[in-house]
Amino acid sequence: MSKFYFLLWLKWAARLVTCSIILAYAITIIITSFIYYSSSMPTFNSEVFQALRDILEFWFPIVWSVTLLLALFRGMKYIFNTCINGYEFKLLNCKSDETIEIIGYGDLVKVWRKWFMLIIWLVGSIMVLSIAYTSIFTSFSGIFEWFSIYWLFCFILLSGYFSFIILGSRCKRVKIVKC
Repeated sequence: MSKFYFLLWLKWAARLVTCSIILAYAITIIITSFIYYSSSMPTFNSEVFQALRDILEFWFPIVWSVTLLLALFRGMKYIFNTCINGYEFKLLNCKSDETIEIIGYGDLVKVWRKWFMLIIWLVGSIMVLSIAYTSIFTSFSGIFEWFSIYWLFCFILLSGYFSFIILGSRCKRVKIVKC
C-alpha cells in the first residue's frame, strides 16, 4: 500500500510541477509580450532584453501562485482516474455508497475543498517545523530570511504525499479499491 501512495504522489507531483510551470511561463510570456507591444515595440537591444527579462522574472512568481491552484484542482481528477500498482481511489456518491465511474469536476468540489484545507494545514505544520529547525540549527533568525514561493512549492509537494494517506483513510467519500 505504501508503494501505491508513493507512486501516486510521484505521478501527481510530476504532473503538478509540469502543468503549473508550463502554464505560468506561458501566461508570463503573454504578459511580457503585451507590455512590450503596448510600449510601441522599442528596438530590441541589450537594455530592452534585460527589461523584458526583469518583467518576466517579476510576473512569474505571481502567475505561478495562480496556476498552482489551477493545477491542484485539475490534478484532483487525475488522482481518481488512474490505476497505480493495482489500486486506485474511487469517489463515492453522496446519497449511497456507490462509486462514481465517470468523474467530472463538479463531483470533485467537496472532496477538493477538504483536500485543499488538509494541504494548507500540513503546509502550516511543515512551516512550523522548519522554523523551529532553522532557529535551532542555523543562523537564520526569521522566516523571511529564507522563505520564498519556491520553498512553499516544496512544502506543498511534501504535504501532498501525507494528504493522500490521510485522504484515503479519513475521507468518507473516498475509498481505495483494487483495479
